[in-house]
Amino acid sequence: MTSTARAAQDADSGQATTGTDPDQNGSRRGRWAVAFRRHRTDLAIGLFFLLLAGWLTAGMWPDPGARVLSLNPEDQALYEWFLAVDSRVLHGDFALLSDRLNAPTGVNLMANTTVIALGMLFAPITLVAGAPATFALLVAGNLAGTAIAWYLLFTRMLGVRRLAAALGAGLCGFGPGMLSQSNSHLHMTAQWLVPVLVWLVVRLVRAADPQGRPDRPGVDRRRVVTSAVGLAATVSVQVFIGEEVLFLTAVAMIILSLAYAAANRSLARRVLPGFLAGMLLAVALAGAVLAYPLWFQFAGPQSVPNGMFSPYYFYADLASWPAISPLSIAGSAGAAQLTTGAAEYNTFLGWPLLLATVVAAGWLIRRPIVIACVAAGLGMAALSLGPTVVVNREPTDLSGPYALLLGVPVVDGALPMRFALALLPLIATVLVLAVDRGLAADRTQVRILVPVAAALALLPIFPTQMATAARPPVPEFITAGHWRDCVEPGGVLVPVPLPTPKEPWPMRWAAAADASFSLPEGFFIGPYAAGGKASMGTYKQPTSQLLTDVTTSGAVPAVSAEQREQAQRDVRFWKASCVVLSDDAVHAESLRITLEALFGPSTRIADAWTWRVG
Repeated sequence: MTSTARAAQDADSGQATTGTDPDQNGSRRGRWAVAFRRHRTDLAIGLFFLLLAGWLTAGMWPDPGARVLSLNPEDQALYEWFLAVDSRVLHGDFALLSDRLNAPTGVNLMANTTVIALGMLFAPITLVAGAPATFALLVAGNLAGTAIAWYLLFTRMLGVRRLAAALGAGLCGFGPGMLSQSNSHLHMTAQWLVPVLVWLVVRLVRAADPQGRPDRPGVDRRRVVTSAVGLAATVSVQVFIGEEVLFLTAVAMIILSLAYAAANRSLARRVLPGFLAGMLLAVALAGAVLAYPLWFQFAGPQSVPNGMFSPYYFYADLASWPAISPLSIAGSAGAAQLTTGAAEYNTFLGWPLLLATVVAAGWLIRRPIVIACVAAGLGMAALSLGPTVVVNREPTDLSGPYALLLGVPVVDGALPMRFALALLPLIATVLVLAVDRGLAADRTQVRILVPVAAALALLPIFPTQMATAARPPVPEFITAGHWRDCVEPGGVLVPVPLPTPKEPWPMRWAAAADASFSLPEGFFIGPYAAGGKASMGTYKQPTSQLLTDVTTSGAVPAVSAEQREQAQRDVRFWKASCVVLSDDAVHAESLRITLEALFGPSTRIADAWTWRVG
């Protein structure tokens, strides 16, 4: 007898005994109790993923504002600024061109990885607890959320056993590439909508199959339409979270779908008309929603015509695949030389997992889904190698498939090495199916050996805690609101030295003030390279360069009348109201003397010197 039946009997008994209407609250509690008993294993696995994410990011707690991810602090400053700007939606600011950086020109938010949807969703937390708290929550939440989403997909769509699903979901959410990208790349780790996209595509395929419902033959038009609408909505949201993840998902799904169709041609022929109709509807709906944002991204103010990063630099070294990430328990620091930095250990799967995947795929190779996963995995792995195959940092004479994408607009802007991120769910799917088959075997040895072998293959890449360090506090001049004595909300404040891509620290001032004032220059992608091509940041004004030189050398220059006149022109160009030098600036005394030579006597406010210039 099921627990549901027992609950129903208990309710009937109570009604007969009392002779009154059933207690609605008690009935609700009963349903919750039944649901809890039915899903307690799922809840326990979800809780484990949350605790694991919390443990991995423990260095950021309990005071995120005082801690920083030490392997990529520059990008953390950038994303905290993004989150602060995104939170301005609660103030009615929906502009895709932000005037809060690169004053007076602004920054195209769509051309940058601004995680707009996440920033808007977490805006209340940002305004109450600050951007660092939101950042820390998202770092942990993206890891756990991605794992939970894949676990639900594996159990609900594939119908596998929970142990198998948990192992695969753990790889999807906490694999080497995910942990590596968690070092400040929020747009790459927010992958919890990817399983939703996969589920909607599968749902569309099943609805388009005329033989999908034995009781009612024919295409399920209602489910085709609802699946298409769901796809359009999910794609639209993902664009405002991370377009690169959406692009990688689309490429992997195309390869996987073609391979599955080749392996199951009868199904492909049956579903093709209805599936294409649903996809056309999804594209039309998403196109209507995204037409203006995408136009703004590629043709609007401050848009860029090309990708920012060279594929000849961001490639996957072939030797990195059997290596183990330095961020894993079995990793070594020496493996770091095989990639560009700690945020790009995307291919470091380790030889035990690769070997287990090959064995599992060979065992299940007759299944169309396994054939499709193998084809998609090989395709994405090949694309990750970049235009030229490199082995142990030595270029070869072999061209990678990515060379075919060179010169293709938009597409060639994708970083080759990140194609490897798609292998986590593809490998996980093969392992999940293998472990599930092993658990269903008649022989006890197989039921034990297969899951143990999978766990041992995953053990070497189990993640270590993320490296963090203390960071200097934001000046009291900002945190106590003294900046309002110097610049009106929405005005331009010039921090000294000005923020740059390599030294973006003054952007934390703006983030701490909820982006209530604007900054000149800064860390962003804009059209400032030769010919209007993409650049990281903008060119410096002469006064900004002078102050940077003082910061670097500590030497006080002899300021000429021409430089004083140039300083006035520069602050007028920035439309600045106030120049601010905090006590903790490098070579603060040299900078103060230089600024007084440029702008005259300073005014001391809290822990900063200020100059009213507008």
